[in-house]
Amino acid sequence: MTTELLQMNLDEEGYLIEPAEWTEDAAQELAKRENIELTPEHWETIRFMRDYYEEHQVAPDARFVIKYLNDTKGADRNVLFRLFPYGYVKQACKIAGMKRPRAWSTG
Repeated sequence: MTTELLQMNLDEEGYLIEPAEWTEDAAQELAKRENIELTPEHWETIRFMRDYYEEHQVAPDARFVIKYLNDTKGADRNVLFRLFPYGYVKQACKIAGMKRPRAWSTG
């Protein structure tokens, strides 16, 4: 675990308590914990999620991320599940530094 993550406030499930504390180094460490090696495709998705959060102060619903990937890459919904195989909330939201969306399932 990096010193940076030791200084971050994570909840009992490993999500950031305060999304403003997120950094790309933190994303790398969180991805490592999820056994994901971040590719440019992952980063593009994560940056979209971060931009959406900055604008709306809420994590984007998976359908907005899928629409973004479709509009920019011509990708179908399966690309999101290929990038984050254990689920959008469990992996994508966590790595992007979102609080765990309480109303969503972790699947």
